[in-house]
Amino acid sequence: MSVARTWAVALTGLDGHLVDVEADLSNQIPEFKIIGLADKALGEAVQRVRNASANSGLPLPRRRLTVNLSPASLPKQGSGFDVAIAIAALATEATLDAASVASTAHLGELGLDGRLRPVPGILPAVLAAARGGVRRVVVPAANLAEAGLVDGVEVVGAINLAAVAALHGAKVEVPDQAPVGVPDTDSVAESRLDLADVVGQPEAVDALVVAAVGGHHLLMSGPPGAGKTMLARRLPGILPDLDDDAALAAASVRSLAGRPVTALSRVPPFEAPHHSTSVAALVGGGSRLVRPGAIARASEGVLFLDEAGEFQASALDALRQPLESGAIEIHRAGFSASFPARFQLVLATNPCPCGNYGVRGAACTCTPMAIRRYLGRLSGPLLDRIDIELHLARVSVAARARETSALTTDAARDRVHEARLRSGHRLRETPWALNVQVPGTWLRDGPTAPSPAVRRPLDAALHRGALTLRGYDRVLRLAWSLADLAGRSQLGVDDIGRALYLKKGLTT
Repeated sequence: MSVARTWAVALTGLDGHLVDVEADLSNQIPEFKIIGLADKALGEAVQRVRNASANSGLPLPRRRLTVNLSPASLPKQGSGFDVAIAIAALATEATLDAASVASTAHLGELGLDGRLRPVPGILPAVLAAARGGVRRVVVPAANLAEAGLVDGVEVVGAINLAAVAALHGAKVEVPDQAPVGVPDTDSVAESRLDLADVVGQPEAVDALVVAAVGGHHLLMSGPPGAGKTMLARRLPGILPDLDDDAALAAASVRSLAGRPVTALSRVPPFEAPHHSTSVAALVGGGSRLVRPGAIARASEGVLFLDEAGEFQASALDALRQPLESGAIEIHRAGFSASFPARFQLVLATNPCPCGNYGVRGAACTCTPMAIRRYLGRLSGPLLDRIDIELHLARVSVAARARETSALTTDAARDRVHEARLRSGHRLRETPWALNVQVPGTWLRDGPTAPSPAVRRPLDAALHRGALTLRGYDRVLRLAWSLADLAGRSQLGVDDIGRALYLKKGLTT
């Protein structure tokens, strides 16, 4: 009897767990069995591994072969265990270096011809292997660039199973095969759209800059053609570049979603799901193999919901918990998967289904009931989590003529960068980096809390019911972003007044 072992990685959400792949060969009735809470796709690895091994000149032994995936209580999904199972099975009888096999993690799916096929989630899987102490990881050649983004681990890209076996000392001829490639599903090049293209909406551009400074959530309401989508798509361009940790987190989500990753992108991600998107597509899910939804894919960047009034009310309300916690957890029978949800929400909506309600010179054809139903999709609890409520009008010819110079993206980024430096200096001895992250108790009672005289307009709005306590705190965060933009170290009445106007349209 011979036992061989190697490593694989099981992913539950973005969390990776090392899996000990043990293969046991015994003199019993010939059979190949995989145990250890494998799903259907993983159970089918038996036939893939058998055929791939035979077609690679490495036939499996004709005895009872049992492969155990430990820990057995951890659910395992997908075809990414194929290579580890094949190498562990071959090592029970073939002349492979047992120490080399046991110190290496193997990731990838096997084709029947023996070639390694790319699988989603390679980046978080390699990260998990490195954190678990594994110092060498074998991946499909198509995933080599993605896996190479992880420091501190040797990554080997293999074209076929024979090449992996040869890496561990097997005497086998490695066929000359073309590697299986990754389908190109993202042909649009990343670019920063210029704010200078926006004409006639100076207040909206200023509000966008304020939102970028503090990471504030934004609602834009206005008729079609007012520039809501144009403004939203320019928000990632004025945000600072992602740091190493944020870029790696965003790339890991992208990898898990099955999108190609060849380099760390420093541009914040931008997700704009269609208004017909279901709750599951927005928050993520799946019966056994959980995939990230639009919320997770927008983490570290911007989630833009255009035509927000057309979204299902249940889909919009699903945003409330991630907006508060910065994470989303999906529970399934036997396991749960967690994804990051540190996104900046931008909503855009028309004033009514036809878009002409309250528009000068236009006739609205909607009934009062239809207007109430349309606007009612945005529930009070969701609106309470929005920092800036911006009302846009259509750009007139006179406004366009007056707008001779617009703020460019580069100039706006510089302003945002300088303001964030000021907020970072103010928050340097706290665990928070952005104004939107600061809890209300610290804002109201901390060392930089505004004086009662400065806070008086806020207290009055709270007293008459125009604000909830959550809204009160959000106005304070917004006021600090305005102060950071202006270079002030203390809040003033003007900051509070401007923040109240941006939040609720209230004047002091």
